[in-house]
Amino acid sequence: MKLTVFSPDGKTSSERDFAGLPSFEGDKGLQAVKEVIVAINANNRQGTHSTKTRGEVRGGGKKPWRQKGTGRARAGSIRSPLWVGGGVVFGPKPRDYSKKVNSKVRHLAFNRALYDRAVAGEFAVIEAFHAGATKTKAINEILSRIAPKGRVLLVDAPFAESTTRASRNIARVALQEASKLNTLDLAQYAKIVVSAKALEAILARVNGGKN
Repeated sequence: MKLTVFSPDGKTSSERDFAGLPSFEGDKGLQAVKEVIVAINANNRQGTHSTKTRGEVRGGGKKPWRQKGTGRARAGSIRSPLWVGGGVVFGPKPRDYSKKVNSKVRHLAFNRALYDRAVAGEFAVIEAFHAGATKTKAINEILSRIAPKGRVLLVDAPFAESTTRASRNIARVALQEASKLNTLDLAQYAKIVVSAKALEAILARVNGGKN
């Protein structure tokens, strides 16, 4: 499969063949992509949300007024869910949202997502992130040549500190190590730009069967 390869300054590009990229026919792997993305989002949830029932809200032990004769609706506690400051009916409680996905499904999903982005032309390679681009302006100029619009994910193995420092203030740019790249990362950005070194690590994962 051919990928677009950019020079470190982003000014020149060429098409190159890369062996080892995954290949698919039809809809194979699409369901796996969905399952893995749902699982990643679920596993990122803390599940610490909590509300109090009427039995957990402080106060309300005394009946507000007598049962009959006042002309008002009967009430047994000021902590009833009908009252301001009362308990919550069927409110959220701390829980574990995590979902388990076996390694074969994760591997299939990663490969399918990578294939789809490469076929769509949304996966590009840069020979290396410019060592001299230590300023945000310089990184922004390089990315404007490669991906003028949309959110961009930069992938390296690993990132130089200067690249990280120069890129972190660009709102549309996110950074990810090649070893931590996952299916959700491949799916949620308009353009994915990987260094040649990072691509080697990604292809090793693709052909090694571990994701």
